[in-house]
Amino acid sequence: MAGVWQQVLALDAKYNAYRAPNNPQFRTLYIRRRSQLLRENANKEGDAATRKDYLRLRAQLLNSRYGSPAFSDQGSIKSRSFSLRSISRNTAESYDSLAALGPSDGRKRHRRNTSSGSLKHLYEGPMKRVYDSIEVVPTSAAEASRAMVGGKTVSENYAFAGMHHIFDQHSAAVTSVKFAHDDKTRVACSSLDGSLSICQVIPPPATVICMLKGHKGGVTDFVWSLSNDVILSASKDSTARLWDVAAGTCMRVIHDGSGGEVNCCLFQPLNNNMFVIGNNRCMVQVMNMSTGKGYKGGSSKITGQVQSMAFDSSGKLLWAGDDKGSIFSFTVDVATGKLAKARRITVCDGQAITSISARAWLSREARDPSLLVNCCLNSLCLFKIVSDDGALQLKKTFPIKQRSSYIKSCFCPLMSFRMGACVISGSEDMCVYFFDVTKDSKTCVNKLLGHSAPVLDVCFNCDESLLASCDEQGMVIIWKREGKQAQL
Repeated sequence: MAGVWQQVLALDAKYNAYRAPNNPQFRTLYIRRRSQLLRENANKEGDAATRKDYLRLRAQLLNSRYGSPAFSDQGSIKSRSFSLRSISRNTAESYDSLAALGPSDGRKRHRRNTSSGSLKHLYEGPMKRVYDSIEVVPTSAAEASRAMVGGKTVSENYAFAGMHHIFDQHSAAVTSVKFAHDDKTRVACSSLDGSLSICQVIPPPATVICMLKGHKGGVTDFVWSLSNDVILSASKDSTARLWDVAAGTCMRVIHDGSGGEVNCCLFQPLNNNMFVIGNNRCMVQVMNMSTGKGYKGGSSKITGQVQSMAFDSSGKLLWAGDDKGSIFSFTVDVATGKLAKARRITVCDGQAITSISARAWLSREARDPSLLVNCCLNSLCLFKIVSDDGALQLKKTFPIKQRSSYIKSCFCPLMSFRMGACVISGSEDMCVYFFDVTKDSKTCVNKLLGHSAPVLDVCFNCDESLLASCDEQGMVIIWKREGKQAQL
Protein backbone atom coordinates (compact mmCIF):
# COMPACT_ATOMS: atom_id res chain seq x y z
CA MET A 1 0.00 0.00 0.00
CA ALA A 2 3.02 2.29 0.26
CA GLY A 3 2.73 2.90 -3.48
CA VAL A 4 -0.70 4.53 -3.07
CA TRP A 5 0.60 6.91 -0.42
CA GLN A 6 3.54 7.82 -2.63
CA GLN A 7 1.02 8.73 -5.32
CA VAL A 8 -0.89 10.84 -2.79
CA LEU A 9 2.32 12.67 -1.84
CA ALA A 10 3.16 13.19 -5.50
CA LEU A 11 -0.31 14.63 -6.04
CA ASP A 12 0.10 17.03 -3.09
CA ALA A 13 3.52 18.10 -4.33
CA LYS A 14 2.07 18.77 -7.78
CA TYR A 15 -0.36 21.32 -6.35
CA ASN A 16 2.01 22.63 -3.68
CA ALA A 17 3.11 25.63 -5.74
CA TYR A 18 -0.48 26.94 -5.60
CA ARG A 19 -0.70 26.86 -1.81
CA ALA A 20 0.09 30.17 -0.08
CA PRO A 21 1.96 31.57 -3.13
CA ASN A 22 3.51 34.33 -1.00
CA ASN A 23 4.65 32.02 1.78
CA PRO A 24 7.18 29.42 0.51
CA GLN A 25 8.13 28.49 4.10
CA PHE A 26 4.55 27.33 4.73
CA ARG A 27 4.58 25.25 1.53
CA THR A 28 7.81 23.55 2.59
CA LEU A 29 6.47 22.86 6.08
CA TYR A 30 3.23 21.50 4.61
CA ILE A 31 4.85 19.01 2.22
CA ARG A 32 7.28 17.83 4.93
CA ARG A 33 4.43 17.19 7.34
CA ARG A 34 2.38 15.42 4.66
CA SER A 35 5.35 13.19 3.89
CA GLN A 36 5.73 12.32 7.57
CA LEU A 37 2.03 11.49 8.04
CA LEU A 38 1.83 9.42 4.87
CA ARG A 39 4.94 7.41 5.83
CA GLU A 40 3.34 6.64 9.19
CA ASN A 41 0.03 5.60 7.59
CA ALA A 42 1.76 3.47 4.96
CA ASN A 43 2.71 0.96 7.66
CA LYS A 44 -0.84 0.56 8.90
CA GLU A 45 -3.25 -2.03 7.66
CA GLY A 46 -6.08 -0.73 5.49
CA ASP A 47 -8.41 -1.50 2.67
CA ALA A 48 -6.73 -1.02 -0.70
CA ALA A 49 -9.96 0.12 -2.37
CA THR A 50 -10.47 2.79 0.33
CA ARG A 51 -7.01 4.19 -0.22
CA LYS A 52 -7.50 4.35 -3.95
CA ASP A 53 -10.83 6.09 -3.43
CA TYR A 54 -9.07 8.60 -1.19
CA LEU A 55 -6.53 9.27 -3.94
CA ARG A 56 -9.30 9.81 -6.49
CA LEU A 57 -11.35 12.10 -4.23
CA ARG A 58 -8.33 14.13 -3.17
CA ALA A 59 -7.40 14.68 -6.80
CA GLN A 60 -10.94 15.92 -7.51
CA LEU A 61 -10.89 18.27 -4.50
CA LEU A 62 -7.51 19.73 -5.36
CA ASN A 63 -8.52 20.19 -8.97
CA SER A 64 -11.74 21.91 -7.83
CA ARG A 65 -9.83 24.17 -5.41
CA TYR A 66 -6.83 25.13 -7.54
CA GLY A 67 -7.84 24.16 -11.07
CA SER A 68 -5.91 21.90 -13.41
CA PRO A 69 -2.14 22.48 -12.97
CA ALA A 70 -0.67 24.53 -15.80
CA PHE A 71 2.21 22.11 -16.19
CA SER A 72 0.16 19.02 -17.05
CA ASP A 73 -1.98 17.81 -19.89
CA GLN A 74 -3.39 14.57 -21.23
CA GLY A 75 -0.52 14.20 -23.67
CA SER A 76 2.21 14.11 -21.05
CA ILE A 77 0.64 12.74 -17.86
CA LYS A 78 -1.32 9.52 -17.69
CA SER A 79 -4.89 10.47 -16.92
CA ARG A 80 -5.31 8.43 -13.74
CA SER A 81 -1.79 7.97 -12.42
CA PHE A 82 -1.29 11.42 -10.88
CA SER A 83 2.48 10.97 -11.10
CA LEU A 84 5.00 13.78 -11.23
CA ARG A 85 5.79 13.27 -14.86
CA SER A 86 6.62 15.24 -17.94
CA ILE A 87 5.63 18.82 -18.50
CA SER A 88 3.09 19.48 -21.22
CA ARG A 89 3.98 19.79 -24.85
CA ASN A 90 2.97 23.44 -24.86
CA THR A 91 5.14 24.24 -21.85
CA ALA A 92 8.10 22.45 -23.41
CA GLU A 93 7.75 24.48 -26.59
CA SER A 94 7.71 27.74 -24.67
CA TYR A 95 11.12 26.93 -23.14
CA ASP A 96 12.84 25.83 -26.34
CA SER A 97 14.17 29.14 -27.68
CA LEU A 98 17.13 30.96 -26.14
CA ALA A 99 19.68 33.19 -27.85
CA ALA A 100 23.00 31.41 -28.40
CA LEU A 101 25.93 32.60 -26.32
CA GLY A 102 28.38 32.85 -29.18
CA PRO A 103 29.70 35.53 -31.52
CA SER A 104 26.92 34.65 -33.98
CA ASP A 105 24.20 36.19 -31.80
CA GLY A 106 24.76 39.66 -33.20
CA ARG A 107 25.68 41.34 -29.92
CA LYS A 108 28.72 43.59 -29.77
CA ARG A 109 31.62 42.20 -27.84
CA HIS A 110 34.12 43.97 -25.65
CA ARG A 111 37.59 43.71 -27.11
CA ARG A 112 38.60 41.41 -24.28
CA ASN A 113 35.92 38.95 -25.35
CA THR A 114 37.44 38.49 -28.79
CA SER A 115 40.99 38.12 -27.55
CA SER A 116 43.05 34.95 -27.81
CA GLY A 117 41.29 33.61 -24.74
CA SER A 118 37.73 34.15 -25.91
CA LEU A 119 35.12 31.82 -27.30
CA LYS A 120 35.49 33.20 -30.83
CA HIS A 121 39.14 32.28 -30.95
CA LEU A 122 38.55 28.88 -29.40
CA TYR A 123 35.81 27.81 -31.79
CA GLU A 124 38.44 26.87 -34.35
CA GLY A 125 40.38 23.66 -34.66
CA PRO A 126 39.43 19.97 -34.52
CA MET A 127 39.82 17.72 -31.54
CA LYS A 128 43.34 16.35 -31.89
CA ARG A 129 42.97 13.25 -29.79
CA VAL A 130 40.45 10.76 -28.58
CA TYR A 131 40.32 10.73 -24.81
CA ASP A 132 42.43 8.11 -23.08
CA SER A 133 40.71 4.76 -23.30
CA ILE A 134 39.21 5.04 -19.84
CA GLU A 135 35.72 5.01 -21.32
CA VAL A 136 34.63 2.82 -24.23
CA VAL A 137 33.25 4.75 -27.21
CA PRO A 138 30.06 3.15 -28.60
CA THR A 139 29.49 2.09 -32.19
CA SER A 140 26.43 2.34 -34.42
CA ALA A 141 25.88 -1.41 -33.96
CA ALA A 142 25.22 -1.15 -30.23
CA GLU A 143 22.59 -3.89 -29.88
CA ALA A 144 22.92 -3.89 -26.09
CA SER A 145 21.95 -0.23 -26.07
CA ARG A 146 18.82 -0.88 -28.07
CA ALA A 147 17.91 -3.77 -25.76
CA MET A 148 18.20 -1.52 -22.70
CA VAL A 149 16.02 1.17 -24.24
CA GLY A 150 13.30 -1.29 -25.22
CA GLY A 151 11.82 0.96 -27.87
CA LYS A 152 11.01 3.75 -25.39
CA THR A 153 11.45 7.43 -26.13
CA VAL A 154 13.77 9.59 -24.03
CA SER A 155 10.80 11.25 -22.32
CA GLU A 156 9.38 7.82 -21.43
CA ASN A 157 12.75 6.71 -20.07
CA TYR A 158 12.86 9.74 -17.79
CA ALA A 159 9.27 9.68 -16.50
CA PHE A 160 8.90 9.58 -12.72
CA ALA A 161 6.30 7.86 -10.56
CA GLY A 162 6.60 10.25 -7.63
CA MET A 163 8.62 10.75 -4.46
CA HIS A 164 10.46 7.88 -2.82
CA HIS A 165 11.38 9.92 0.28
CA ILE A 166 11.87 13.47 1.60
CA PHE A 167 14.81 14.31 3.88
CA ASP A 168 14.73 17.44 6.02
CA GLN A 169 17.58 16.94 8.51
CA HIS A 170 19.31 20.21 7.53
CA SER A 171 18.29 23.63 8.84
CA ALA A 172 19.76 25.68 5.97
CA ALA A 173 20.23 25.41 2.21
CA VAL A 174 21.55 22.06 0.95
CA THR A 175 24.32 23.09 -1.43
CA SER A 176 25.12 19.71 -2.96
CA VAL A 177 23.72 16.17 -3.11
CA LYS A 178 25.61 13.14 -4.47
CA PHE A 179 25.06 9.40 -4.56
CA ALA A 180 28.09 7.25 -3.75
CA HIS A 181 29.98 5.83 -6.75
CA ASP A 182 28.43 2.66 -8.19
CA ASP A 183 26.14 2.54 -5.15
CA LYS A 184 22.34 2.62 -5.42
CA THR A 185 21.73 2.90 -1.70
CA ARG A 186 23.67 5.82 -0.19
CA VAL A 187 23.40 9.54 -0.82
CA ALA A 188 25.22 12.38 0.94
CA CYS A 189 24.29 16.06 1.34
CA SER A 190 26.18 19.22 2.32
CA SER A 191 24.53 22.25 3.88
CA LEU A 192 25.12 25.85 4.83
CA ASP A 193 24.22 24.83 8.40
CA GLY A 194 27.83 23.60 8.61
CA SER A 195 27.17 19.86 8.45
CA LEU A 196 27.04 16.97 6.01
CA SER A 197 24.72 13.97 6.18
CA ILE A 198 24.95 10.44 4.81
CA CYS A 199 21.61 8.74 4.12
CA GLN A 200 20.47 5.28 3.14
CA VAL A 201 17.58 5.36 0.66
CA ILE A 202 17.06 1.64 0.03
CA PRO A 203 15.94 -0.71 1.42
CA PRO A 204 13.06 1.25 3.00
CA PRO A 205 12.56 2.95 5.31
CA ALA A 206 15.03 5.63 4.16
CA THR A 207 17.14 6.83 7.08
CA VAL A 208 19.93 9.27 7.97
CA ILE A 209 22.94 7.08 8.75
CA CYS A 210 25.12 9.79 10.28
CA MET A 211 25.77 13.52 10.46
CA LEU A 212 29.29 14.83 9.84
CA LYS A 213 29.81 17.88 12.06
CA GLY A 214 32.93 19.96 12.60
CA HIS A 215 32.95 22.79 10.09
CA LYS A 216 32.46 26.22 11.67
CA GLY A 217 30.96 27.68 8.50
CA GLY A 218 28.59 26.59 5.77
CA VAL A 219 29.65 23.59 3.71
CA THR A 220 29.78 24.69 0.07
CA ASP A 221 30.75 21.47 -1.71
CA PHE A 222 31.85 17.87 -1.17
CA VAL A 223 32.89 14.80 -3.16
CA TRP A 224 33.07 11.04 -2.51
CA SER A 225 36.37 9.24 -3.01
CA LEU A 226 36.45 6.59 -5.72
CA SER A 227 36.16 3.79 -3.14
CA ASN A 228 33.43 5.66 -1.16
CA ASP A 229 35.41 5.34 2.08
CA VAL A 230 36.35 9.04 2.29
CA ILE A 231 34.41 12.27 1.76
CA LEU A 232 36.18 15.56 1.01
CA SER A 233 34.27 18.71 1.98
CA ALA A 234 34.81 22.44 1.39
CA SER A 235 33.60 25.20 3.69
CA LYS A 236 33.27 28.93 4.22
CA ASP A 237 35.38 28.49 7.38
CA SER A 238 38.51 28.47 5.15
CA THR A 239 39.08 24.74 5.51
CA ALA A 240 38.62 21.50 3.63
CA ARG A 241 38.03 18.35 5.66
CA LEU A 242 38.54 14.65 4.99
CA TRP A 243 35.94 12.38 6.61
CA ASP A 244 36.06 8.66 7.36
CA VAL A 245 32.68 7.50 6.05
CA ALA A 246 32.54 4.25 8.05
CA ALA A 247 33.39 5.90 11.35
CA GLY A 248 31.61 9.19 10.68
CA THR A 249 34.61 11.14 11.95
CA CYS A 250 36.97 13.80 10.62
CA MET A 251 40.35 12.40 9.54
CA ARG A 252 42.12 15.63 8.64
CA VAL A 253 41.54 19.39 8.52
CA ILE A 254 43.25 21.26 5.67
CA HIS A 255 43.48 25.04 6.13
CA ASP A 256 43.38 27.16 3.00
CA GLY A 257 46.83 28.63 2.45
CA SER A 258 45.54 32.07 1.54
CA GLY A 259 42.86 32.17 4.23
CA GLY A 260 40.01 32.29 1.75
CA GLU A 261 36.62 30.59 1.92
CA VAL A 262 36.79 27.24 0.11
CA ASN A 263 34.03 27.12 -2.50
CA CYS A 264 34.64 23.83 -4.32
CA CYS A 265 36.70 20.66 -4.17
CA LEU A 266 37.58 17.65 -6.34
CA PHE A 267 39.50 14.40 -6.09
CA GLN A 268 41.86 13.64 -8.96
CA PRO A 269 39.86 10.84 -10.67
CA LEU A 270 42.68 8.29 -10.95
CA ASN A 271 44.68 9.19 -7.84
CA ASN A 272 42.52 10.02 -4.85
CA ASN A 273 45.60 10.92 -2.80
CA MET A 274 45.55 14.13 -4.83
CA PHE A 275 42.72 16.66 -4.66
CA VAL A 276 42.02 20.24 -5.75
CA ILE A 277 40.33 23.10 -3.92
CA GLY A 278 39.16 26.49 -5.21
CA ASN A 279 38.57 29.53 -2.99
CA ASN A 280 37.09 33.03 -2.98
CA ARG A 281 40.54 34.57 -3.30
CA CYS A 282 40.81 33.37 -6.90
CA MET A 283 43.17 30.48 -6.13
CA VAL A 284 43.12 26.93 -7.51
CA GLN A 285 45.33 24.63 -5.40
CA VAL A 286 46.39 21.00 -5.82
CA MET A 287 46.75 19.26 -2.45
CA ASN A 288 48.15 15.98 -1.10
CA MET A 289 45.67 14.02 1.02
CA SER A 290 48.34 12.19 3.04
CA THR A 291 50.21 15.32 4.10
CA GLY A 292 47.46 17.91 3.88
CA LYS A 293 49.89 20.22 2.07
CA GLY A 294 49.96 21.68 -1.41
CA TYR A 295 52.21 20.47 -4.21
CA LYS A 296 55.08 22.65 -5.38
CA GLY A 297 53.87 24.48 -8.49
CA GLY A 298 50.35 23.21 -7.80
CA SER A 299 48.57 26.55 -7.40
CA SER A 300 47.35 29.16 -9.86
CA LYS A 301 45.37 32.39 -9.67
CA ILE A 302 42.46 33.28 -11.94
CA THR A 303 40.49 36.49 -12.44
CA GLY A 304 37.60 35.83 -10.03
CA GLN A 305 36.42 33.73 -7.12
CA VAL A 306 36.60 30.02 -7.99
CA GLN A 307 33.01 28.70 -7.96
CA SER A 308 33.19 25.35 -9.75
CA MET A 309 35.69 22.82 -11.13
CA ALA A 310 35.77 19.62 -13.17
CA PHE A 311 38.40 17.10 -14.31
CA ASP A 312 38.33 15.19 -17.56
CA SER A 313 38.30 11.41 -17.23
CA SER A 314 42.11 11.16 -17.42
CA GLY A 315 42.66 13.64 -14.59
CA LYS A 316 45.19 15.50 -16.73
CA LEU A 317 42.88 18.35 -17.69
CA LEU A 318 41.09 20.62 -15.21
CA TRP A 319 38.53 23.38 -15.76
CA ALA A 320 37.71 26.08 -13.19
CA GLY A 321 34.81 28.54 -13.43
CA ASP A 322 34.76 31.90 -11.63
CA ASP A 323 32.21 34.51 -10.58
CA LYS A 324 33.27 36.80 -13.45
CA GLY A 325 31.90 34.55 -16.20
CA SER A 326 35.12 32.85 -17.32
CA ILE A 327 36.27 29.24 -17.48
CA PHE A 328 39.99 28.49 -17.22
CA SER A 329 41.56 25.24 -18.35
CA PHE A 330 44.68 23.79 -16.74
CA THR A 331 46.93 20.87 -17.52
CA VAL A 332 47.80 18.79 -14.45
CA ASP A 333 50.94 16.70 -14.03
CA VAL A 334 49.55 13.62 -12.28
CA ALA A 335 52.98 12.62 -10.95
CA THR A 336 54.09 15.97 -9.49
CA GLY A 337 50.80 17.84 -9.00
CA LYS A 338 52.09 20.78 -11.05
CA LEU A 339 49.36 23.00 -12.46
CA ALA A 340 49.78 24.90 -15.76
CA LYS A 341 47.20 27.41 -17.00
CA ALA A 342 46.24 26.72 -20.60
CA ARG A 343 43.12 28.58 -21.77
CA ARG A 344 40.63 31.21 -20.76
CA ILE A 345 37.09 31.03 -22.16
CA THR A 346 34.70 33.92 -21.53
CA VAL A 347 31.16 32.57 -21.32
CA CYS A 348 29.43 35.77 -20.22
CA ASP A 349 31.01 38.79 -18.53
CA GLY A 350 30.02 39.26 -14.91
CA GLN A 351 27.83 36.16 -14.59
CA ALA A 352 29.05 33.42 -12.24
CA ILE A 353 29.90 29.91 -13.50
CA THR A 354 28.26 27.81 -10.79
CA SER A 355 28.70 24.26 -12.11
CA ILE A 356 30.97 22.37 -14.52
CA SER A 357 30.68 18.67 -15.46
CA ALA A 358 32.83 16.82 -18.00
CA ARG A 359 31.94 13.78 -20.08
CA ALA A 360 34.15 11.91 -22.58
CA TRP A 361 31.14 11.04 -24.76
CA LEU A 362 27.37 11.33 -24.65
CA SER A 363 25.71 8.71 -26.82
CA ARG A 364 25.90 6.99 -30.19
CA GLU A 365 24.45 10.15 -31.73
CA ALA A 366 26.69 12.59 -29.79
CA ARG A 367 30.18 11.23 -29.30
CA ASP A 368 32.04 14.50 -28.75
CA PRO A 369 33.86 15.09 -25.44
CA SER A 370 31.62 17.61 -23.72
CA LEU A 371 31.44 20.09 -20.86
CA LEU A 372 28.12 20.96 -19.16
CA VAL A 373 28.09 24.44 -17.59
CA ASN A 374 25.64 26.42 -15.45
CA CYS A 375 25.88 30.19 -15.81
CA CYS A 376 23.84 32.90 -14.05
CA LEU A 377 22.36 33.88 -17.40
CA ASN A 378 19.16 31.79 -17.28
CA SER A 379 20.88 29.09 -19.30
CA LEU A 380 22.50 25.68 -19.16
CA CYS A 381 25.33 25.47 -21.70
CA LEU A 382 26.77 22.43 -23.47
CA PHE A 383 30.28 22.84 -24.88
CA LYS A 384 32.36 20.63 -27.13
CA ILE A 385 35.98 20.12 -26.02
CA VAL A 386 38.02 20.89 -29.13
CA SER A 387 41.69 20.63 -28.14
CA ASP A 388 44.15 18.89 -25.84
CA ASP A 389 44.45 21.95 -23.61
CA GLY A 390 40.72 22.31 -22.92
CA ALA A 391 39.53 24.78 -25.56
CA LEU A 392 35.73 24.84 -25.86
CA GLN A 393 33.15 25.36 -28.58
CA LEU A 394 29.56 26.14 -27.66
CA LYS A 395 27.15 23.51 -29.00
CA LYS A 396 23.80 24.28 -27.37
CA THR A 397 22.08 26.20 -24.63
CA PHE A 398 19.03 25.09 -22.65
CA PRO A 399 16.68 27.50 -20.84
CA ILE A 400 16.43 27.39 -17.06
CA LYS A 401 15.84 30.09 -14.46
CA GLN A 402 19.16 31.14 -12.92
CA ARG A 403 20.22 34.66 -12.05
CA SER A 404 21.77 34.50 -8.59
CA SER A 405 21.55 31.01 -7.05
CA TYR A 406 24.46 28.55 -7.16
CA ILE A 407 22.70 25.93 -9.26
CA LYS A 408 24.32 22.71 -10.46
CA SER A 409 23.61 20.18 -13.18
CA CYS A 410 24.77 16.72 -14.23
CA PHE A 411 24.89 14.22 -17.07
CA CYS A 412 22.65 11.18 -16.76
CA PRO A 413 24.95 8.25 -15.85
CA LEU A 414 23.41 5.73 -18.26
CA MET A 415 22.63 8.03 -21.14
CA SER A 416 25.55 6.65 -23.10
CA PHE A 417 23.56 3.43 -23.57
CA ARG A 418 20.27 5.00 -24.70
CA MET A 419 18.76 6.43 -27.83
CA GLY A 420 19.23 10.13 -27.14
CA ALA A 421 21.15 11.71 -24.29
CA CYS A 422 19.87 13.69 -21.33
CA VAL A 423 21.25 16.25 -18.92
CA ILE A 424 19.54 17.43 -15.72
CA SER A 425 19.62 20.78 -13.96
CA GLY A 426 18.10 22.53 -10.99
CA SER A 427 16.45 25.91 -11.44
CA GLU A 428 15.38 29.00 -9.51
CA ASP A 429 11.74 28.36 -10.48
CA MET A 430 11.75 25.37 -8.05
CA CYS A 431 11.80 22.76 -10.84
CA VAL A 432 14.10 19.98 -12.00
CA TYR A 433 14.62 20.04 -15.78
CA PHE A 434 15.56 17.20 -18.18
CA PHE A 435 16.96 18.14 -21.60
CA ASP A 436 17.73 15.89 -24.57
CA VAL A 437 21.02 17.15 -25.97
CA THR A 438 20.55 15.34 -29.31
CA LYS A 439 17.39 17.27 -30.25
CA ASP A 440 17.37 20.60 -32.06
CA SER A 441 13.87 21.56 -30.91
CA LYS A 442 11.57 20.70 -28.00
CA THR A 443 14.64 19.79 -25.98
CA CYS A 444 12.88 19.77 -22.58
CA VAL A 445 11.60 16.21 -22.13
CA ASN A 446 10.55 16.38 -18.48
CA LYS A 447 10.10 18.75 -15.55
CA LEU A 448 9.64 17.70 -11.92
CA LEU A 449 7.76 19.90 -9.45
CA GLY A 450 7.70 19.47 -5.69
CA HIS A 451 10.24 21.87 -4.21
CA SER A 452 9.22 25.15 -2.59
CA ALA A 453 12.56 26.90 -3.14
CA PRO A 454 15.22 27.12 -5.88
CA VAL A 455 16.63 23.67 -6.69
CA LEU A 456 20.40 23.82 -6.23
CA ASP A 457 21.68 20.37 -7.21
CA VAL A 458 20.57 17.08 -8.78
CA CYS A 459 22.10 13.62 -8.93
CA PHE A 460 21.10 10.14 -10.17
CA ASN A 461 22.17 6.92 -8.49
CA CYS A 462 24.25 4.57 -10.63
CA ASP A 463 21.36 2.66 -12.25
CA GLU A 464 19.07 5.71 -12.57
CA SER A 465 16.35 4.15 -10.45
CA LEU A 466 16.43 7.12 -8.05
CA LEU A 467 17.11 10.83 -8.49
CA ALA A 468 18.04 13.21 -5.66
CA SER A 469 17.41 16.97 -5.71
CA CYS A 470 18.02 19.59 -3.02
CA ASP A 471 16.92 23.18 -2.47
CA GLU A 472 17.66 26.46 -0.70
CA GLN A 473 15.37 25.65 2.22
CA GLY A 474 17.20 22.47 3.17
CA MET A 475 14.83 19.89 1.68
CA VAL A 476 16.12 16.86 -0.24
CA ILE A 477 13.68 14.90 -2.41
CA ILE A 478 14.42 11.38 -3.62
CA TRP A 479 12.40 10.75 -6.81
CA LYS A 480 11.49 7.28 -8.07
CA ARG A 481 11.74 6.48 -11.78
CA GLU A 482 8.58 5.08 -13.35
CA GLY A 483 8.91 1.41 -14.22
CA LYS A 484 12.32 1.19 -12.51
CA GLN A 485 12.33 -0.69 -9.22
CA ALA A 486 14.99 0.47 -6.77
CA GLN A 487 16.75 -2.64 -5.50
CA LEU A 488 19.90 -3.48 -3.59
